[in-house]
Amino acid sequence: MRKQFICGLVLACAGAAACAAPIDSLNWLAGCWASVGGEPGSGEHWSTPAGGTMLSTARTIKNGKTVGWEFVVIREVEPGKLAYVAKPHNQAEAAFPAVKLEDGEVVFENPSHDFPQRIIYKRSGDGVDARIEGMSKGKLKGIDYPLKRAACQ
Repeated sequence: MRKQFICGLVLACAGAAACAAPIDSLNWLAGCWASVGGEPGSGEHWSTPAGGTMLSTARTIKNGKTVGWEFVVIREVEPGKLAYVAKPHNQAEAAFPAVKLEDGEVVFENPSHDFPQRIIYKRSGDGVDARIEGMSKGKLKGIDYPLKRAACQ
């Protein structure tokens, strides 16, 4: 009887994000990503989920020089709830709670932040479509960051 119950629980949880820590459902984001169309070295490096967090460094290279970088942690802020906490160069840290977490997509929002107010990561074939969006100078603005899997260096 106990064996049947355990097997039933395992089967009921198979494929369900609710049965694992929410951060584990972002495992597809782990690894190194190069900016499509960007200069070599431009992209993001994401750690695997562990201890309720994922860590990232991101950098943008233009004309052979680093012009932007950011440190990010996605973390469980309370059981079952994630937030994207970013520390971009020359800017204050900002937190964006997750508002959508589905297979292959996560959306973070902070309506009170200047720009962006929304950060989106969506799996797209072998790549990831990252996007920031929100209001800027009274107009809706969006910037896409297509990423492709790259060797970690």
